[in-house]
Amino acid sequence: MLNRKSTKKAVKNLSNTFWQSLPRPFFVLAPMANVTDSVFRKLFTIYGKPDVIWTEFVSADGLISPGRKKLLHDLVFSEKERPVIAQLFTGHPIAMKEASALVAKLGFDGIDINMGCPDRSVEKQGGGAASMKDPENALNVLEAARTGAISIPVSVKTRIGYNKVDLVWIELLLAQKLPALTVHLRTRKEMSDVPAHWDLMPLIVALRNKISPQTLIIGNGDVVSLEDANEKAMKYGCDGVMIGRGVFGKPWFFEGLKQIRSKKAYSTKSKTPEFRLKVLLEHAKLFDKTFRNIKNFDVMKKHFKTYISGWPACKGMDSAKELRIHIMKMNNIKEVSSAVKMYLKKG
Repeated sequence: MLNRKSTKKAVKNLSNTFWQSLPRPFFVLAPMANVTDSVFRKLFTIYGKPDVIWTEFVSADGLISPGRKKLLHDLVFSEKERPVIAQLFTGHPIAMKEASALVAKLGFDGIDINMGCPDRSVEKQGGGAASMKDPENALNVLEAARTGAISIPVSVKTRIGYNKVDLVWIELLLAQKLPALTVHLRTRKEMSDVPAHWDLMPLIVALRNKISPQTLIIGNGDVVSLEDANEKAMKYGCDGVMIGRGVFGKPWFFEGLKQIRSKKAYSTKSKTPEFRLKVLLEHAKLFDKTFRNIKNFDVMKKHFKTYISGWPACKGMDSAKELRIHIMKMNNIKEVSSAVKMYLKKG
């Protein structure tokens, strides 16, 4: 039978946390595999830091295996990123306990458990969205994380259900007295094929107020700009907003936080093609320097595509489409650097 009551460890975990010191609303960077690596996160500390940063999500099973060295580079972070959270996934409590202890030892400010990712390889390990299909084991994984990382807070990121909206699942997680709960406002079945159900956020907040008033609720899904994130937080009542796909090609996404906090007028200014290309090249060079012989350079192509999308008109420059097609065929930093410099020279 599921234990819906919080434990003493849970209360301790809640009190020993940076979460309660955050401004309201706050805005955070989502964990995304092969996206929010240490290089991309570094760019955010340069061009516009969010209130909290997540790492890529990492397999707890992998971290306790003989091949852990291949995953440890996903858990490299700098002091400028703080507060920084490592996100782990697994369906195995023992693996979670050991991996959480490792993460705490590495000096992270918190651990987040991925209980919502729809990736099949993640679900096969019993993690991600598969957690919703086995709530009892999910709670065992949570307790294992708390036991392993006794000195830092453990939060959870999930969805509103597996095949259908399931607020009983949300209630169960709230009963664990988490310091923070991030809710992607779609079911696993919906993936990202339908608009996020932000209309459900007030109900989730009401459940939080009833079950665990101290738990911070973070909304996630379809956030296109910092202004949009702020508007959603104000309209639907969540404490914070997590941004995922909206930050692709925009390490300056959070640059307007100070203006929003001071309630000054703020609107996102379109970045010129020249600026975007300079940041693209900075990103590519840093990626090559950091991950050469570790990650395939093709990982950068998802960034290239978004850096070169939605450009304003710029006299004297070829179309963004032509450059995008050209640069997506490149396989190393030398080719990318040459193409960008040539393009900038033509402009």
